Amino acid sequence: MNINAEIEGIEYKLIMPNDLKEINIVDFDINTIPSCCIIKGEKYNFAISKWVSPKRTRSYPFERVYNTLCVSKKFTVIPIIKDEGSKGDRDFIQWDTISLMSLLDVYVIFAYYYKAKKHPTRNNKITNQKFDNEYILTKIDEIGNYHSSALHWNLKEIKDCLPFLVDKVKHNYSQISKQLDVSFHGVSGIDKFKNQFEVGFNNFMETSRDKAKGAQHREHLTIQPKELLTTATKATITIKNYLGGLYYLTTDEIDIQGNKLYLIEGKHSANSKLPSIGDIKDGLLKMILYCNLTNIFIGDISFKVVPTLKLTSSNLSGMLTSNDSERERHLFFNNNQFNNSQIELVESLLKESTINNFEIIIQGE
Repeated sequence: MNINAEIEGIEYKLIMPNDLKEINIVDFDINTIPSCCIIKGEKYNFAISKWVSPKRTRSYPFERVYNTLCVSKKFTVIPIIKDEGSKGDRDFIQWDTISLMSLLDVYVIFAYYYKAKKHPTRNNKITNQKFDNEYILTKIDEIGNYHSSALHWNLKEIKDCLPFLVDKVKHNYSQISKQLDVSFHGVSGIDKFKNQFEVGFNNFMETSRDKAKGAQHREHLTIQPKELLTTATKATITIKNYLGGLYYLTTDEIDIQGNKLYLIEGKHSANSKLPSIGDIKDGLLKMILYCNLTNIFIGDISFKVVPTLKLTSSNLSGMLTSNDSERERHLFFNNNQFNNSQIELVESLLKESTINNFEIIIQGE
């Protein structure tokens, strides 16, 4: 099933961001700072998050981005390419990642790795890759003096910097290969990636979108092991923003009740009573998008969207929803022997859902 929707802007109040550690810019090293924190300088106070891979599913970058969204000016550092060696993965940044950050008003600093260590047990694989800190510092200084939106910054950086940075990536991995005696994936893939920029900005968008649509289709056909669904129903959703940018996503589950379309993001834990906080905040970033959707259609039929975050566990019995009474919540907590920190987490989550008008479902198998 294919869903089409639009999004004009983002309105959302965060309840669950982490307290961010403050780092003075004179002590800044992108490789040693926390994964999300505050950068303080004489004239600015920014929030920063960093990715360990350009691929969104390699870790929990959305959790880190989520934690910075309460700060007025925030940026995220993303490697444009990460090659772990010929026996590891190689990932490239995609247009839809940049589009999503622009939509959330997050400035992107496109970064590259320039140092690494040889993997201790696997041939032709590297580990402990390091960003070029001096380059990132120059970009932080530029953002400090940049007064247009994150969208304009991100578009400018794509046009002005990405082709140059791709050449840096090729050079750096060539040097690392010689230094560590490690083979990498062929450069033809990087050359093809760079060619997207040289033949035109729009070509990069279209190529990335085609890849995103392909990933969307593959995900639509796959039930992930960590997803516990009441049905095996997935749906693709294509979101169009006010600039015509397209986002190709896959909902974990949908439910249609009259004119209401429940878009359900599912997070499952096999060992704990609740999914990890990283999983939960990854789901909340989807809620930020779903809560701001308009003009939702399946074919030519219009629907009212009901964003829903579903948390499931093999170690729970019964079900709790954001529509339940306080008495029902306490019964659920008691029956499942929730400790204080688990209760506090759920209460905060329920508060965020109420303020932003989405639904929560917590249930066992």
